Amino acid sequence: MSDNPIEQMRVIQKELKRFMMTYKFALQEVETKIKILQEEFQMLHDYNPIEHTKSRLKSPESILKKLMRKGGASSLGEIKKTIRDIAGIRITCSFISDIYRISDMLQSQNDLKTLSVKDYIKNPKPNGYKSLHMIVEVPVFMSDHEESVCVEIQIRTIAMDFWASLEHKIFYKYYESVPQRLVDDLKKAADTAYALDTTMEQLHHEMEDIKRSNQADGKGEFQLLIDNEQFKIPEKLLSIISPPS
Repeated sequence: MSDNPIEQMRVIQKELKRFMMTYKFALQEVETKIKILQEEFQMLHDYNPIEHTKSRLKSPESILKKLMRKGGASSLGEIKKTIRDIAGIRITCSFISDIYRISDMLQSQNDLKTLSVKDYIKNPKPNGYKSLHMIVEVPVFMSDHEESVCVEIQIRTIAMDFWASLEHKIFYKYYESVPQRLVDDLKKAADTAYALDTTMEQLHHEMEDIKRSNQADGKGEFQLLIDNEQFKIPEKLLSIISPPS
C-alpha cells in the first residue's frame, strides 16, 4: 500500500465499498429467488403466501458495534466470518404454514447453502418473540471472481411482525432491566398474537375446503392467466399434455 495517506484512504474506501457491494448483490439474488417463488405460487395455486418483503444492509457503524461486542477483527475476511447478518431480508407471510413452506422451498435450491436454521416459533425467546431465522450462503459472481456471501432470512407472519415491530419501538434504546410486570405483559401479547395466527389459519383451511367442494366440474373452455393476460388453451394441446388414463 502507498505511503501517501490520501492514497491509503482511497484504497481502504475502495475495498470497503467492494465488500459492501457483495452483500448488496447477495440480497438482490435472494430477492429475485423470492419474487420467482411468489409468481410461480400465484400462477399455479392462485394464492400468494408472501405478503411483503423488506431487505436491509447493516451500516459500517452497525457492523463495527457488533464487531466490538464479539471481540473485534483484524481484516475484512474476519469480519465476514464473524458477522453473518450484514445482509438481511425479512419475509412476512399470511399464515404459519407458509413460513415452513417458504423455508423448505429456499432450502431445496441447489445454489443456496443453508448454514443454520433457528426456529423461534416452536422455541420462542423468553420475551415471546417468534420467527424463523435462516443463514444462507449465496454465490455472487463479481467481475474477477466468485464469492460466497451470507444472508440472514427472517420469516414470520403478519401478527408476529406486528408484535416484533411494536416491541422494538417500546423498548428501543432502553438499557436498564425491564420490570417483570412488563415482561409478563409482553409475553401475553405474543401469545395473543400467536392465538390469532392459529385461528386465522384454521379459518383459511376451512374456507379452502368449502371452495374446493363448491367448484364446478371444470367443463368448458380452459384458459391460462399470465401477467394479467388470458391465453386460450387449444383442445389438441390439452390432449398432448394430459396424463394417460
